[in-house]
Amino acid sequence: MSIKLVVFDIAGTTVADEGNINDVFRKAFSNVGIAEVEVADVDEVMGYRKKEAIEIIVEKYKPGYENDVEFIETIHRDFNNQMVLHYETYEGLVPLPYAERVFRELQNNKVKVALNTGFTRTITTPILKRLGWDAASFIDEVICSDEVSEGRPHPFMIEKLMQKLNISFADDVAKVGDTKVDIEEGRNAGCGIVVSVTTGAYTKDQLVKYQPDYIIDSLEFLPSLIL
Repeated sequence: MSIKLVVFDIAGTTVADEGNINDVFRKAFSNVGIAEVEVADVDEVMGYRKKEAIEIIVEKYKPGYENDVEFIETIHRDFNNQMVLHYETYEGLVPLPYAERVFRELQNNKVKVALNTGFTRTITTPILKRLGWDAASFIDEVICSDEVSEGRPHPFMIEKLMQKLNISFADDVAKVGDTKVDIEEGRNAGCGIVVSVTTGAYTKDQLVKYQPDYIIDSLEFLPSLIL
C-alpha cells in the first residue's frame, strides 16, 4: 500500500478550535428556546454535516421537531451566520501546530493533500481566506459537506476528492480527523489508513472505541505513518 492522498478534516484537526464551534451551536439552540444543550452532546455530533447534527440534537431535546424543516432551517441559518462572523473576525484563528509543515512534507513526497469538512462552503471560505489557504500551493483540493448529496459518515466527500485528484483506489487514501464520524467516513470510503488526532472534539479514550488505525496527539507524528 502506497498512500497517494491524505484527506484532512479542518476544525480540530488542522485548524485550532477552542470550543468556539460548540459555543455557537449551543447559542443557536438557545435562540429557539432550547437552552439546556450539554457541551458533551454537541461534541458527540462534531464532524457531521451541520444540518444533520442539528437534527440529532433537536431529536434529543425537543422530540418531534427534528422533522420540522422550518425549525431546523432556522437553527441552521443562525448557526451558519454566527460561524461566518466568527471566522471573519476571530483573532485566534490559526492552523494547528505542524499542519502546514506536514502539508508541505507530504507534497514534497508526491502525496496529495486535501481538506474536507462538515461545514458549508459559506463557512469554510473565510477560514481558508484568512489563513491564506485559499491560494496555498500546499493544499490540492477542498470539499465541503454541502457539495455532495450526503455528508459524513457517508464516503461521498472522499470519493469526490479521489475523482478530482485522479486517485483510483481508496487503499491509496489516508483519512485524518478528530471525531468518530471522521473514522466512520474513512472506513466507509475504504481508506487504507484512518488516523485520529486528539487536538479536537474527542479525547483519546473516546476515540479508541471507534478503532482508528492510529491515534496521535499531534500532526507532527503523521508523516512517519504515511511516508
